[in-house]
Amino acid sequence: MSDPADKLGYGSIRLDRTGQAEAFDAIGDRYDEAFPHKEGQVASAEWLIRSLTAGSRVLDLGCGTGVPTARQLAEEGLQVVGVDLSDRMVALAHQHVPTGEFHQSDIADLRPGGPRDLGRFDAVTAFFSLLMLPRAEIPLALQTIHHLLIPGGLFALSMVEADVDDFSIPFIGKTIRVSGYLRDELREVVEAAGFEIVEESSYTYAPATVDVPPEVQIFLRCRRRA
Repeated sequence: MSDPADKLGYGSIRLDRTGQAEAFDAIGDRYDEAFPHKEGQVASAEWLIRSLTAGSRVLDLGCGTGVPTARQLAEEGLQVVGVDLSDRMVALAHQHVPTGEFHQSDIADLRPGGPRDLGRFDAVTAFFSLLMLPRAEIPLALQTIHHLLIPGGLFALSMVEADVDDFSIPFIGKTIRVSGYLRDELREVVEAAGFEIVEESSYTYAPATVDVPPEVQIFLRCRRRA
């Protein structure tokens, strides 16, 4: 029997996360200090809160410290499950959102037939987490998110607008690798994965740290097509 994961194409890709989790383990709470203004992220979470009923399950991919998203959702009565590659970030999320459920895991682990099954969700958030993947994996991650959502489920995504692939950048005293798309291509990739984009916004953002350059953040609010 073929591996169900191969239907998404993961079987042909060597996952390389070298240094990614270690960077965020070292950064810890400094991440929230470097990115204090998260208006777009907060607004997208508010969209989910307005759209969902109390008790709905929400998966926060790349949950980081749990602030603001997991905390914001949990305080409004949603069941929050968070996933992050960094052990340190998961530990901080447990502290900041004690009612949440958090796991150290890779998004690739959640694919159909993958090693971790968290069930299905009414909504998924991926705020700046998919940009940590090489471009070849981003469509697979989007298909995995489609699989994790119930039909008609909601998906809130943010990316930094940039035409780069697995590009090394300085980041709060460490080095990470990031990928991105220009706006039109990002829309195409998201729609091709089976999502309808229902709202879009963007912000020009200057982080409060000297080694992270100003950026344009794109926020897409989407619905899974059945």
